[in-house]
Amino acid sequence: MEGIMEFQGMVEEIRANLSGIGHKIAVMSGKGGVGKTTVAVNLAVSLAKKCKVSLLDADIDCPNVNKFLGIKERLTARGGKMVPVNKYGMSVVSFASLQESEDQPVIWRGPMLSKAIMELLGNVEWGKQDYLIVDLPPGTSDAPLTIMQILKPDGVVIVTTPQEVAVVDARKSARMAMKMEIPVIGIIENMTGDIFGTGGGEKAAGDLGVEFLGRVRLDKRISGSADKGKPFVLEESPVSGGFGDIVKKVKQYTDKK
Repeated sequence: MEGIMEFQGMVEEIRANLSGIGHKIAVMSGKGGVGKTTVAVNLAVSLAKKCKVSLLDADIDCPNVNKFLGIKERLTARGGKMVPVNKYGMSVVSFASLQESEDQPVIWRGPMLSKAIMELLGNVEWGKQDYLIVDLPPGTSDAPLTIMQILKPDGVVIVTTPQEVAVVDARKSARMAMKMEIPVIGIIENMTGDIFGTGGGEKAAGDLGVEFLGRVRLDKRISGSADKGKPFVLEESPVSGGFGDIVKKVKQYTDKK
């Protein structure tokens, strides 16, 4: 009983620390490698053009947000709290900013990962923000479960590729959110095109009765932008234009909340 009370106390402290945030959006995927971080980063950067935005890389064992944004700075401390790194007009927090090396593996069991996530959520100086975008760990296990229970996001965005193996896992992620009574804002189909096909994400959205937010075409400019640490939405192209339509749908959803 004492352990439960201690956990509940920590959760209340974390939620108090996040009280200055207007909207919390979690970006999910049922499996790794479908472009979840690409979507989370470019969604956050797009919203930051007109809003105050924080981006949390909650994928503790494989944090890639810093790489996508070209961040090399470490988190600093002020008044007992960690101060986010400022990049492209937004506040960024990643476990990678606490590691000695980006090649350093994090070999932790579920409880340790959950504790690290709670430390990040509770000990960061979040301040007043319009949005917190959370890049969740892939899957439906301990880490994403813990974050969603604590955060209670306004909604989740599900990312999948068109292939059936990815779509099956995307449906699992969506149903996990639904069981937790967290709204599914919609599904994004990433890497659509001749190589991986098209239509799987839209079909999954129809099967689940949620909105299909749109497609992101497989384009070498996207992988190139990640390698350069410059999100693709910062450059005008058909891909960034299409992603802008997705961002509008997400913002329309939060504007109604």
